[in-house]
Amino acid sequence: HQADGLGMSKREDIAANIVTVLDAMSTPELKKITRDPFQTDELSDQQYPAAWIASSEEVRADTTMGSTTREGTIDYVIVGYVKGSSIDTSRNELIEGIEEALDSDRTRGGYALNTETVLIESDEGVLFPIGAVRITVRVTYDFTQGAT
Repeated sequence: HQADGLGMSKREDIAANIVTVLDAMSTPELKKITRDPFQTDELSDQQYPAAWIASSEEVRADTTMGSTTREGTIDYVIVGYVKGSSIDTSRNELIEGIEEALDSDRTRGGYALNTETVLIESDEGVLFPIGAVRITVRVTYDFTQGAT
């Protein structure tokens, strides 16, 4: 719980911002976006493209010796799915759309110092006619110790 009255932790605020930003994305428009993993066989064709976001690893460090201000670097994993005949093109469009949407505000609504895409992976067609991508986004933020 944060001391500044925001109610949620910055980790949670940042994750929520990512969902909000991707939900507003129009090219391509995500038909389903969630914080929880889902089974692709439970989706109808109209629910593609779809994505889920998960908080992953985090590294924390003091910004200066003896300081109560700390810096966190957290990875968020975005797993996206497309379906159809032009899987590779659809995957590339999804990756580009997600990157552009996240780059529009690298501060994640003021909760972060920076956002950068650090890894993009593809399933290379093993799920055909579904294509999957896994995008790792690294977000750096600062916080007061005891107030995360």
